[in-house]
This record gives sequence, structure tokens and C-alpha cells, in this order.
Amino acid sequence: MTNNDYITCRELIDFIADYLEDRLDEDQRRDFDRHLAVCPSCVNYLDAYKRTVALGKQALAPSDEPARGVAPEGLLKAIKAARRNLSV
Repeated sequence: MTNNDYITCRELIDFIADYLEDRLDEDQRRDFDRHLAVCPSCVNYLDAYKRTVALGKQALAPSDEPARGVAPEGLLKAIKAARRNLSV
């Protein structure tokens, strides 16, 4: 980041993951917050970034229920029965 009064939009984007994961020092975090206070475009970008990360995590979350139409019903029943037998 720079020593300017405000970081640039590019700097905000380059360090956005560190910002969200709380890996910035106090001065860097203050610079981010100051920029966000005056830049609605970056606020929108940050919100979209957070939603994208959340949706990605949701899409990759493990599930016992397969997507509909992916496997024959008999196969699904056999897999579920095998899982029940393993957990006993």
C-alpha cells in the first residue's frame, strides 16, 4: 500500500482477502476503512466479493443428498444403506 492519505481502489482489491481474513495491521485496516467510507464502488465490490465467497463455500459444502437426476434411484438407495452400515 502507499503512504497517500487514501489507498487506491486497486490497492483495496489487491489486499481484499487479507482485509476479510483480518491479516492486516492496524494502520492498513484503518486505510481500508477510510477508503471504504468514501468509495461506494469499492463497498459494492466488497459486498459482491463476500457473497461470491459465501456461495462458493455453500456450493462445495458436503451433502448427503446428491443432485437430482445424477444417479439412478437404486444406486442412491444402495449408497445410503452402505453409509448407514458403516456408521453403526
